[in-house]
Amino acid sequence: MDKHLIRGGNPLYGEVKISGAKNSVLPILAACLLTDQNVRLSNIPHLNDVTTTMELLGQMGVKLTVQEDLSIEINAKEVNNFYAPYKLVRTMRASILVLGPLVTKYGQARVSLPGGCAIGHRPVDFHVLGLRKMGADIDVKNGYIDASVKGRLKGAELSFDVVSVTGTENLMMAAVLAEGTTVIKNAAREPEVCDLANFLNSLGAQISGFGTSTIVIDGVDALSGGSYRVLPDRVETGTYLVAAAMTGGKITAKNTSPDLLTVVLEKLEEAGANISFGKDWITLDMRKERPKAVNFTTEPYPGFPTDMQAQFLALNTIASGKGEITETIFENRFMHAQELRRMGANIKLSGNKAYSVGAPHLTGAQVMATDLRASASLVLAGLVARGQTLVDRIYHIDRGYECIEEKLAQLGADIKRIPDASSI
Repeated sequence: MDKHLIRGGNPLYGEVKISGAKNSVLPILAACLLTDQNVRLSNIPHLNDVTTTMELLGQMGVKLTVQEDLSIEINAKEVNNFYAPYKLVRTMRASILVLGPLVTKYGQARVSLPGGCAIGHRPVDFHVLGLRKMGADIDVKNGYIDASVKGRLKGAELSFDVVSVTGTENLMMAAVLAEGTTVIKNAAREPEVCDLANFLNSLGAQISGFGTSTIVIDGVDALSGGSYRVLPDRVETGTYLVAAAMTGGKITAKNTSPDLLTVVLEKLEEAGANISFGKDWITLDMRKERPKAVNFTTEPYPGFPTDMQAQFLALNTIASGKGEITETIFENRFMHAQELRRMGANIKLSGNKAYSVGAPHLTGAQVMATDLRASASLVLAGLVARGQTLVDRIYHIDRGYECIEEKLAQLGADIKRIPDASSI
């Protein structure tokens, strides 16, 4: 099992190219099930979750071809298998996103209950209840969701008690080919939801209101083909900017979008960073200064993203002053705190809050990643720790960061991937 070996102390300098957004490309790949015509997707990140999704679609009969420019040609005309097995679904929650497209396009689906990061309770109730309101017959038993519908799904008014990104995406895709109009209230407003809506509209869907809390979908008879470029990954962007802030360096993130990171950039400026940006780039200059601790509460978009919480907790551990972080999205998303403590971090947990007192430095240690963003926080901590840090279970980080050790090394970090501890 691969690990990251990091020797801390090097400030980061240079430019880093940001990859396409993981949380956009996965639902967009699933949405390709909705059309019989050719689709070409570009700006695709090379990630384990993308590979798993492609394998899942291929098993269903979808033809996928990776082009020389790393774009993907997709044709779902010959789909003949409507089954998403546990062996593929268990590694990532996003696999449930094939449920809506399969039911609305083919009238049937058998999808394993999803896995993914162990960061808290993420129920599928929203998906199931919404599809039932649209006329689907659904049975959840033995770890699977069995769904079917006679004829077409019917448009309905749907409302979430709690904002759900995957719930919004799944039902939006199901509604695209449903008969009549579907209204989703208390819908997720994340940029990745908007990216999916823009992609579907480019194929002929009739979706409006995305980016607000009410999305309206007028069902159409069929979708066409087309080409689409996935938006840049705002979480990857934020992670590298935090890394530069922690190490006192100066980097420019290229092929990104500052508009997606407003609240994150505000917190980095509060931490003492000097930030400038253009249409598709962001430069952070920490001027070799120690960051200041920041306080925030995670919230659905446009609030502070839960996917950046772990990285900022790592920043707070070496910042001057005291920090307070409140996690409101997932109830079990401070598992990285214990690992950061192994490196000398002063963190106290109380319910859904993490209190920290910044230390002048951390100390390298052997630590273990527990989920995707937690693994990123441990890598960031290793970049500033004295001595050597060994991060285990980095398969988590491979799910969401493309070539992270190569990109960090190009910025001056002393980091490499090793097969096991004996290679040290």
